[in-house]
Amino acid sequence: DRVLIRIKDLTAEKADEVVWVRGRIHTSRAKGKQCFLVLRQQQFNIQALVAVGQHASKQMVKFAANINKESIVDVEGVVRKAYQKIGGCTQQDVELHVQRIYVISLAEPRLPLQLDDAVRPEVEGEEDGRATVNQDTRLDNRVIDLRTSTSQAIFSLQSGICQLFRETLIRKGFVEIQTPKIISAASEGGANVFTVSYFKSSAYLAQSPQLYKQMCICADFEKVFCVGPVFRAEDSNTHRHLTEFVGLDIEMAFNYHYHEVVDEIADTLVQIFKGLQERFQTEIETVNKQFPCEPFKFLEPTLRLEYREAVAMLREAGVEMGDEEDLSTPNEKLLGRLVKEKYDTDFYILDKYPLAVRPFYTMPDPVNPKNSNSYDMFMRGEEILSGAQRIHDPQLLTERAKHHGIDLEKIKAYIDSFRFGAPPHAGGGIGLERVTMLYLGLHNVRQTSMFPRDPKRLTP
Repeated sequence: DRVLIRIKDLTAEKADEVVWVRGRIHTSRAKGKQCFLVLRQQQFNIQALVAVGQHASKQMVKFAANINKESIVDVEGVVRKAYQKIGGCTQQDVELHVQRIYVISLAEPRLPLQLDDAVRPEVEGEEDGRATVNQDTRLDNRVIDLRTSTSQAIFSLQSGICQLFRETLIRKGFVEIQTPKIISAASEGGANVFTVSYFKSSAYLAQSPQLYKQMCICADFEKVFCVGPVFRAEDSNTHRHLTEFVGLDIEMAFNYHYHEVVDEIADTLVQIFKGLQERFQTEIETVNKQFPCEPFKFLEPTLRLEYREAVAMLREAGVEMGDEEDLSTPNEKLLGRLVKEKYDTDFYILDKYPLAVRPFYTMPDPVNPKNSNSYDMFMRGEEILSGAQRIHDPQLLTERAKHHGIDLEKIKAYIDSFRFGAPPHAGGGIGLERVTMLYLGLHNVRQTSMFPRDPKRLTP
């Protein structure tokens, strides 16, 4: 008949109540006839005291002191108000006076990493000579690393991004769809795809749900979105690339101008940012303890610059680049700093990219054929969304595919889907892990991928 209480709910209001709690042994320290334990659940923890007396014998104190760290225990105890704030615990106003303790699952005595080391800011560790945990050790022992308060906060917030994405788009009248991940041709006409054996032939893992989103628009769904895995066979070992990530994808028909879609996507992201501020302050503060960062800033309405304006800003800062040259990663970051200085925002849109640097299905600008009706969105100077108005005319689409050297036979079903009446439409794809990383001001996307996949990592 025991009811287990959450550690986060153990507050001064519960003082003098007898409660049952399940948690992990985070630390233990024996002192004479007493043993101090710290019990942890996710990012919440509480101090527990086992002391010789009416409810605890010397043997019980000794038993509690010798339980291995990270073991799971059930504890019965009385909630007591603390005489002074308890440092190092989230529940600082109360402690638990233990009457009974049961080991539910005993951890091995030797841990591959210490959780206290794993949440220590690197600078702090360097200053006083204490250990910190490097990225490979974390990822090799991901189950342990995911128990840290920082990781718990990161992935709680990431879950919130997905929830807010869905909430916002459903409120705007979008329909969630599921698209195939095994496809017959490279989604974007490139070579960076994973080939898989498919019975007596070959298939590919989808680079994007792009083509299927568009086909749904042609099928009169008008506004669609999907959340699912995306695969990129790029031998890229950067801080922001993965070979598998979660895509948050949007596509919608528009009435008069593709900026209707741009505005809808930008507003969706703004609603996510606002929701994170309102619902996840505890998680943001938890991450900031280990990785200090300035709060994320954004404007309403979102700042939109044309590509030529961005090139002019970069040239003014001393960068040499052509009008039709794509942005390099260093130039992206520099532009982000320039925009922040001038407009005081971490989130902005770049519009009207050169047609030469965009995929075959991108609609050319009707006014300037060297430009396109395409756009990227940036957070803290790094791209998080790439989008465009799509070509919905099969003849023009065929011409652009030929120009890009794409085998028309492999995208026949895609082109044919526009032969029976297709509304003008646009959309874009967002990388979930990258949004999480940049919102929190982290430095590597592997911190925001639960079990990251890159050219060098396929396990765990």
